[in-house]
Amino acid sequence: MKMTKEHSATQSSQSPTGLVLEGGGLRAMFTGGVLDVFMQNNIRFDATVGVSAGVLFGCNYKSNQPGRALRYNIRFKDNPEYMSWKSLFRTGNYVNERFSYHLLPHVYDPMDFEAYRENPMKFYAVCTDIEEGCPVYHEIDDADGNGLRWMQASASMPVFAKPVEIDGRHYLDGGITDSIPLKFIQEKGYRKNVVILTQPLDFKKKKAHVGLAMKMFLKQYPKVAQLMARRHIMYNDELDYIHSELQQGDTFLICPDEKLNIGRLSLKEDKMRRVYEAGVEKAMSLIPQIREFIE
Repeated sequence: MKMTKEHSATQSSQSPTGLVLEGGGLRAMFTGGVLDVFMQNNIRFDATVGVSAGVLFGCNYKSNQPGRALRYNIRFKDNPEYMSWKSLFRTGNYVNERFSYHLLPHVYDPMDFEAYRENPMKFYAVCTDIEEGCPVYHEIDDADGNGLRWMQASASMPVFAKPVEIDGRHYLDGGITDSIPLKFIQEKGYRKNVVILTQPLDFKKKKAHVGLAMKMFLKQYPKVAQLMARRHIMYNDELDYIHSELQQGDTFLICPDEKLNIGRLSLKEDKMRRVYEAGVEKAMSLIPQIREFIE
């Protein structure tokens, strides 16, 4: 594994505790609901690792801002300067870079950067180095400035976003190389881990259909093309690993009871609220078991 850079669960568990956040675009509104319940019930971890939308919504957990993810997505759902085909055609990014990673966190719905910095929980983002074709795990200890660039990189989907350049390297969505980074957090020394998925327990990923736009995009990035061709294998292998770890007793899984039926880029308010509430209800039902697990 390639890594760049290198506290607490309610907050005094004997074993270091970790939290793993899958991506999935607006499916991660489920994760937003779970994390809001965690904050409201003072359930904390020593470290969190997120992928793609798991990073974008998970950062609010470190800055202790319940409700923020749902709030700004509903507020700006009809604004073409936020997420739109117009932005994609004009800038190469469906999720507009200037709006989402500059104006939104600093002006329109400010992120509490000070609270983020002061929270001792470590926060890692998974990105994909498109030249090397490998995952990069970056600790974001300060969300302001370069931290937002790493968040953007982790959530930059092929075709729908341009590669993000940081310190001369180019990155795309971390889900291409490590969709559910449980092994990473375990190898960092976190023994008891909660994993939040945005697909139901019996989900298996199928090989993706590669359309013309994707073929044209991947032609520029051969390493990414190789990764995308076997992404379903990587993902399903990670699911199998999680299921095996559940049997060992050091992993706790939270996932939807059924398919969430929301598109990755869907900003329909009724769907976002429904998926968010599914996360809230699931987390509320599991609070006693989660407390017992991490304490």
